[in-house]
Amino acid sequence: MQQAIGKYRWTICGLLFFATTVNYLDRQVLSLLQPYLADPKNFNWTNTDYANITAMFQFVYAISMLFAGRIIDKLGTKKGYALAITIWSLAAIIHAFAIPIGQTMSAILGLAGITSFSVSVLGFMFSRAVLAFGEAGNFPAAIKATAEYFPKKERSLATGVFNSGSNVGAILAPLTVPWIKTHWGWQWAFIIMGILGFAWLFLWFFFYERPEKQKRLSSEELQYIQGGEEEIRSEPEQKAEKVSWFKLLGYKQTWSFTVGKFMTDGVWWFFLFWLPAYLNAQYKIVDEAVMLPLAIVYTMAMVGSIAGGWLPARFIKKGLMVYDGRMKAMLLIAFFPLIVLLAQPLGHFSYWVPVLLIGIGVSAHQAWSANIFTTVSDMFPKKAIGSVVGIGGMAGGLGGVVLSKLGGALFDHYKALGHIETGYTIMFAICAVSYLVAWVIMKFLVPKYKPITDL
Repeated sequence: MQQAIGKYRWTICGLLFFATTVNYLDRQVLSLLQPYLADPKNFNWTNTDYANITAMFQFVYAISMLFAGRIIDKLGTKKGYALAITIWSLAAIIHAFAIPIGQTMSAILGLAGITSFSVSVLGFMFSRAVLAFGEAGNFPAAIKATAEYFPKKERSLATGVFNSGSNVGAILAPLTVPWIKTHWGWQWAFIIMGILGFAWLFLWFFFYERPEKQKRLSSEELQYIQGGEEEIRSEPEQKAEKVSWFKLLGYKQTWSFTVGKFMTDGVWWFFLFWLPAYLNAQYKIVDEAVMLPLAIVYTMAMVGSIAGGWLPARFIKKGLMVYDGRMKAMLLIAFFPLIVLLAQPLGHFSYWVPVLLIGIGVSAHQAWSANIFTTVSDMFPKKAIGSVVGIGGMAGGLGGVVLSKLGGALFDHYKALGHIETGYTIMFAICAVSYLVAWVIMKFLVPKYKPITDL
């Protein structure tokens, strides 16, 4: 059947997977270098300094997500995605020049009497802000491309596949960044990762075109992709009708997605940015020694991402409606992060216990993420997908800011008291229960499947 239909859509999915891998490689570099850069021999960062740097990324990412979806809808998937990866790849490279950037910013802010940040913190905050602005375009563009190239019944699987690129990026980073730092210097870790994005650009322009214009796509596969859609053939992207944010905020479906992202995205950000610091703070694991634990955690997350895309399809095949199958899968997934509650109580046996339990938690997050993204393309017309994903992404980024700042404050507080592990226990508890709380609120807002048809 697949041979008769064709499978070029999976080539596009592969490109989305590659881009998401690069996306997470770029954002993961700093967390791996944090123990080295924070050392008193280098930049002497406190946990609050590092929290300010990560919070800057998350805050700008949150605000940018609101506009990124709009920009992607306006420019179209091809141009919008290309612009996003160009910006974030350049931003990755400028991290290597954070000190001269910080010196310039320090001089400017000094004129205004602002002297509360060190030169290195200012330089990295600026670099992370630019990186966040570019990276905000990844998921709105990828979700839009998935909606263009896949029928609804395959979107959760396709989303799970390309979303697993975030885990591959998180796996490759600890396998490469410490080695690059040791042999070539920390600056080259940022430069090399930035260059990878420009390699992706070449492939994107060569392989991607809208399905209606794609010469490599068979007529049978195009018909399969468009089958059952309300809008069989979408209007050219440059003529797409503008959908008001305020109008979108009038729908409970938008709020359901937004609340779900706010409650759970911060959990992923927390583990992504703080897991190397946690292993260093409690178990003194740094540099190359951190490679294996992180590789295992994010390998588990990759399995979760793909399994999360497969699970609702199984329920749907058994006769459940699309939304019911999606929500049933998400409820089941929401119970798995509770196991993270045991990470600290059982951590005295071996650091592998929290590593594996956290691995289950982040695996569940990726399974959740594959499904929550797909609820947007299930319920909204294609012209609004980028904007709705942007609104939810902004909420998710703000959730990340809250958790990052809270974590930094707790860790510095309990470190001063001589038991930083208490700070991590509190943060792990928050992360563990977030998904069940989010699911209850989402189900309350949208108890039954109700697609938007009046935009």
